[in-house]
Amino acid sequence: MAPHPDQPGAVTLSEILSQPACWRECLAILEARDYVGEMRRGSGKTSEWMMIGCGSSYYAAMVAADSWRALTRERTQALPASEILLFPEMALPISDSSRPILISRSGRTSEVLKAAEYFNHGRHVQPVAISCVAGQALEGLSGLTVVLPPADEKSMVMTRSFTSMVLALQYLAAGWAGNTAFQQALKELPAPIEKLLLELPARVENFVSTHDFEDYVFLGQGPFYGVANEAMLKVKEMSCSYAQCFHTLEFRHGPKAIVSPRTLVTFFISEAGFSSEIDLLEEVKSLGAVTLVVVNRAEARVRAAADFVVELGLDVPEFARPVASIPAGQLLGLFTGRKKGINSDRPPNLSRAVILQD
Repeated sequence: MAPHPDQPGAVTLSEILSQPACWRECLAILEARDYVGEMRRGSGKTSEWMMIGCGSSYYAAMVAADSWRALTRERTQALPASEILLFPEMALPISDSSRPILISRSGRTSEVLKAAEYFNHGRHVQPVAISCVAGQALEGLSGLTVVLPPADEKSMVMTRSFTSMVLALQYLAAGWAGNTAFQQALKELPAPIEKLLLELPARVENFVSTHDFEDYVFLGQGPFYGVANEAMLKVKEMSCSYAQCFHTLEFRHGPKAIVSPRTLVTFFISEAGFSSEIDLLEEVKSLGAVTLVVVNRAEARVRAAADFVVELGLDVPEFARPVASIPAGQLLGLFTGRKKGINSDRPPNLSRAVILQD
C-alpha cells in the first residue's frame, strides 16, 4: 500500500512502511564501527545495566532490557528517566558497577538529559546513549553515543525510531555476549517483514473501517510486554483513543471485567507462554471481545479464537521478534486515527521532543 500524500497520516504511514529498509541501514552503521569494543574499554567493571528513556523510548528500554538480560545473563532493568530524577534511592542499584544506557530519539529530551547529568555528577559515571539525531546535548553528556540518522522521523510519533533503536540495542547485547548467531538473526528480519508490509496495511485499514471500539487493550508477556505498551501508546497518540496494557495473564485478575463486544483485545503471543496465553485468548473471546492476535505461527486454536491474525512466520529466536511484532499496532493506531479524522502526522497536544523550561 503506497501512502497517498494528501491523506491524513501519510508521512507516518510511509515511515511505518520504511522500517525494514531503515533496519538494514542501521545495522550497517553498527557493523561499520566497533561500538562493543568501545563500550568495553569505557565501562570498567560492569555487572548491571540500566536502560532509561521516556515515553516510547522507555518502552524501547523495556524490550531492550529483556533482550540484554537474556543474551548477556547480566542484571538489566528498564526505568523511566523520571524515576531517577524523583526517587533515585529507590530506582537505582547500590552497586558501583552499574552502567546506564540512555535512549532518546531527539537527543534533547529534558528528563533524559537531567538523568545524564545526575549520572555524570552524582554517580561519576558517563552513560552510553542511543539517539537518532547527531550533535545534540545528549552526546556531550555521554561517554559513547550510538547515532542512527536513518531512523529519525519527520512525524511526531515514534515508529521506525522505536524499532531501530531496539534493534540496535539487541545487536549490541549480542555483541557484548559474543553471540554472532543472534546478530545474524537480526539481519534476517527485514526481508520477511518487508513482504508482510505489502499486504498488512490494507488488511488493518479494512478491519478498522468495519469495527467501532470503545476500549483498546494490549497484552504481552516477557519480551512482548514492552511491545504491548508501545502498541497501546500508538493507539493513544495517533487516534486519541482510550487504551490500556497488561501482562497477558494478569488480564484475568480483574481487568477482564471491561470486556464487551466493543472492546478490542490485542494479544502479542509468545512461544514460551503459548499454551497459557491461548487459553486466555479463548476465554476473552468467549466473553464477547473482538480479538487481534500477533503471533509467529498461527495454529488452529489461534485462528478459531482470533478475529484478526497477524502471522509473522519468522525463523529467528523469539527474542529477535519484538521489532517485527510492532507494525500491526502502529497501523492500528494510524488507521483508527484516520477514521476519527485525526492526522497522525501531527496529533493534538504532542511535540516531537518533550523539552522542559528550567
